[in-house]
Parts: sequence; C-alpha cells; structure tokens
Amino acid sequence: MLNHLLLHYIMQKIQILIVATAAMLTSTIAHAQTNDSIAISKQVKKYQAKAPSTQPFGAEAFAASKQTTIRWLGMAGFMINSRSTILLIDPLLQDFDMPIMIDFPIASKNIPRVDALLATHSDNDHYSVPTAKALAAVTKSYHSTNYVDSLMKNDGLPAVGHAIGETFAVGATTVKLTAADHAWQNAYPGMSTRFFKPEDACGFWIETPDGSIWAPGDSKFMEEQLHMPTPDVILLDYTEDSLWHSGLEGSAKIINAYPNTPVILGHWGTVDAPDFIPFNANPEHLKLLAVNPKRIKVLAPGEPFILKQLKHH
Repeated sequence: MLNHLLLHYIMQKIQILIVATAAMLTSTIAHAQTNDSIAISKQVKKYQAKAPSTQPFGAEAFAASKQTTIRWLGMAGFMINSRSTILLIDPLLQDFDMPIMIDFPIASKNIPRVDALLATHSDNDHYSVPTAKALAAVTKSYHSTNYVDSLMKNDGLPAVGHAIGETFAVGATTVKLTAADHAWQNAYPGMSTRFFKPEDACGFWIETPDGSIWAPGDSKFMEEQLHMPTPDVILLDYTEDSLWHSGLEGSAKIINAYPNTPVILGHWGTVDAPDFIPFNANPEHLKLLAVNPKRIKVLAPGEPFILKQLKHH
C-alpha cells in the first residue's frame, strides 16, 4: 500500500513538472512569435519611398534668366524662375508639425526675392504660415482662393483672393486658378465648425514665355482634369491611397490624358510618417501605369528642370 501511494505521489509530481514545462515552452514560443511579428511589422511599416538626395541652391537660382526653370522644394512646394519672375507654389521650408526626412534645398531666410507666393489651399503642408511669414519681407504678393486669402490677411500678409477660373498677371507669367475637390474637413465634423466649399481649394495653370505649367493641387480625381489644354509640364501632388487625393489610379488617368507631357512629382518622399497614407506614394508604382513612363521626373529637392514647349500636333 505504501509503495502504491509513493508511486502515485511520484506520478503526480512528474505530471506537474510536464505541465509546467509545457506551459513554459508555450510561453517562450508565443513570446518569440510575438517578437518576430513585431519585427516583421516594423520592417513593413518602416519602408517608404524617399526623395533623392537634396541638391541645395542659393541666390543664383533667383538671378536674371532667359528661360523657365522649375525646382521641387520637397513636400508639395515648387519654385519657378520664369525669365526672372519668381513664383513659389505651396512652399514649406520650416516648422512643420511632422518629422521631415529630407534636407530642404534652401532655407526661408536665404530666399532673396519672390514676386508671388501661390497657395492651393489651407492645409498646413500647402499654406505654411511659418514659411509665408518668414518670406514676408521679400515677397511682393500672395495669391490663393478667396477663403485662403482671408486667412492670409488675418496673418498680416499682402494677399489677393481669386475665384476659380480667374486669371492674373505676375511679371512674365499669367496665372489661372483651376478647379479642385479637397474639402476633406466636411467628412470629419469635429475638425472644423466651417463648411468647406469646392472653391476653397484650387490648382494653378501658369503660362510662361517658355510654355505652360499645370499644378492641379491636392484634389480628388475629377473628370474635368482629363480635358485641359495640353500642358508643357504637370506638377503633380502625387499620392496613392488617400480618399481626398487623386490616388494611384486617378493620377495615372490624369497624366495619361496628356501622354507626352513631362510630370514632376511632389507631395511624396519627404515626411517621415510610414503609416500616414497621404505622404507615402512611390513613383515606381505610377511608372507601371504610365504611358511613356520615362517622362515622369523623380527630381531631387532643389534639382533644376528646364521648361520646354511641347510640339503640339
């Protein structure tokens, strides 16, 4: 009887030991799998297309010129020197509220003169108040929609508001506001007490002595974007999956409507935010859908592009 009880006791201890060991192994495996999953997740989340290395420029880019030169500033910003007329479109060169993974090609304080600063809409990656104010001493005029004009005036800037379709002259260029659809705030009632109208955002069509430049701005895809006159270059705010931008498919439709027009991409490769869709497009994906993909220009911030008029048949 004693031997039987002893054997029973030993068997219980062995079973407890087996269960404890199994539990420990299960926990270890689960922990390892969790760590692996996190590591894989981090690898996936951390990838994003990044702009080529910045090509800094200085006062020489603002000098007298006999041609039209375009430079991407990073973010959605562009600089145009059209035969000495200096235009900035949506410049953001400082104090953004998200981390930046590029060097801007020029600092606001080093810009010697601007004939007109153009803002497509009020989002702070397009109408950068810190940049606009830093440039106030060297900028002759600010232009946007009537709504953004009111914001600029409140910020103490010499602004002029325009309706969609209105044209105005700046030096050697004329600028026309084109339609956009970017009233994303209306989908999030807590974001603003204001109801945003279609005409609160715009694109810009710029006629220069050397050809036409179309910057559609941030916008959902619009059928009318396929029926513009053929531009000599498109400055495309490129995103892939955002509901309030043209996206990959819409971007492909827009550029393929003008199959010989060079395309310079903005709005990508600048912000260090792998999980934030609007800033994480990859130019290589657009090339796969593009007619004549070599015309898609993946410029480095600051890299010059010389505008040339297309041969229109």
